[in-house]
Amino acid sequence: MNTSPEHVLVVGSGIAGLYSALRLRQALPGAAVTLLTKGNLADSNTWHAQGGIAAVLPGGNDLVSSHVTDTQLAGNGWCVPEAVEVLCAAAADHIGVLLALGAPFDRTASGELALGREAAHSASRILHAGGDATGAAVAQALIAAVRQDPGIAVLEHAFLADLRTDEAEAPTVTGALILRAGVLTTVDADAVILATGGAGQLFTHNTNPLVATGDGLAAAWRAGAVVKDLEFLQFHPTALDVPGNLLISEAVRGEGAILLDGSGARFMTAYHPAAELAPRDVVSRSIALHLRERGEDRVYLDATGLGGAGFLAARFPSLHRQTTAHGFDWSAEPLPVVPAAHYWMGGIQTDLWGRTSLPGLYAVGETACTGVHGANRLASNSLLEGLVYAGRAVDALATQTAADDGGWPTFPAIGLEFPEPDRSEVCERRTLQSLMTDHAAVTRSAAGLQVAAKQLDQYSTAGDTVAERETANLVVAARLLVHAAAAREESLGAHYRTDFPGPRPAESAPQLTSYRRARS
Repeated sequence: MNTSPEHVLVVGSGIAGLYSALRLRQALPGAAVTLLTKGNLADSNTWHAQGGIAAVLPGGNDLVSSHVTDTQLAGNGWCVPEAVEVLCAAAADHIGVLLALGAPFDRTASGELALGREAAHSASRILHAGGDATGAAVAQALIAAVRQDPGIAVLEHAFLADLRTDEAEAPTVTGALILRAGVLTTVDADAVILATGGAGQLFTHNTNPLVATGDGLAAAWRAGAVVKDLEFLQFHPTALDVPGNLLISEAVRGEGAILLDGSGARFMTAYHPAAELAPRDVVSRSIALHLRERGEDRVYLDATGLGGAGFLAARFPSLHRQTTAHGFDWSAEPLPVVPAAHYWMGGIQTDLWGRTSLPGLYAVGETACTGVHGANRLASNSLLEGLVYAGRAVDALATQTAADDGGWPTFPAIGLEFPEPDRSEVCERRTLQSLMTDHAAVTRSAAGLQVAAKQLDQYSTAGDTVAERETANLVVAARLLVHAAAAREESLGAHYRTDFPGPRPAESAPQLTSYRRARS
């Protein structure tokens, strides 16, 4: 793209999508901006985020280099170093933007921004809002700004059916096909920014809203974009074992809560020196292995020693209300918890400017794979990534900052085409979730992945209604995850193979984990 775009379509209304739209209006005041979301503006993973935003702020004792190191350690050596440097160095600037927009971050009694500590962070650098309601508080500030901007056309209840391309050998994205109120329409655009989130609805136990069905990933795959690292899907260690799988924030363990098994014994000390504050992949895997060993189906999070109901209600107001609503008094009794699908580190592969392999298509937030999270995401880096890389994608669009690097990026990738089913079964969402939970969740094996792949090959990837298209997109996402997980014959980060429980030898050749749809 050699000229500034006249119309940019942003798909998704989480932090990355909302921030993209607002930044576009600042950077390209003459351009038309359309923000499309398949539900209401508040329907996103961001709204449900209890954790905070990690940032090294000026004037303190923390160092950006420490944040970089923590991120890389959590990512098990699979992070793209340049992406991590960009993320951590830019954090404070974007926090400043949120403050200017009125984001109500928590403060100390003296009026300073309050900084908390979460698992695998070496310092207190987590900003929260409303205690455990950071995502909703930040989203409210961004939504208010979007609603007030007459230059942003908001289309709610509009579903991304597919991306439009010029159908060239190396296709350029030219817009999108939208399903709204049962009618398919075309939206032309000079650039499309996908901010469609992840696909937590692949699994029975998940912390994601119902809208997290991998729509952007599936559309990009069909259009020919390269995807990467899809074997790395993070399971949050502690979701309340009730319908809806309410997430119990990392910050609860950061305050000192411990994990107990069915006999009331603390067990994480046997799995990792940091115990409950080990990286998420370690804690989730330890829980899964401990449950398998004991033949149990849940563990318990004990916060009874944290200071009583008053402290819990003040520090975690949303959690306190929600646990009470489910009939628990967590100041007096441990909470039953299970690992739950939470965040996809993999996604549509991008460069450091949010550019995918398809000219005209950008991806930001969870739907993208910048390489910043590696094989396992560090707590409270996801909202930060949405801010930083949305900002960079807009910078690339507006100023052509990335145009002098040799053109649009190309990524080495393995061509992959899934077979058409011999008999096309209509896939029920719960059946798909059970299949993936049984064979492709916290622990995996070749035998289980083969079972999943064989069944997935029988499912239809067609549909007419939004619900049918969502399930079809989940099937595409499931096929990609299962293939990537089977191809990686080692355990690394969030990807754990019981038949390959260790990492590959250090002297092994690097493994290509990028895929594109093979052209017939």
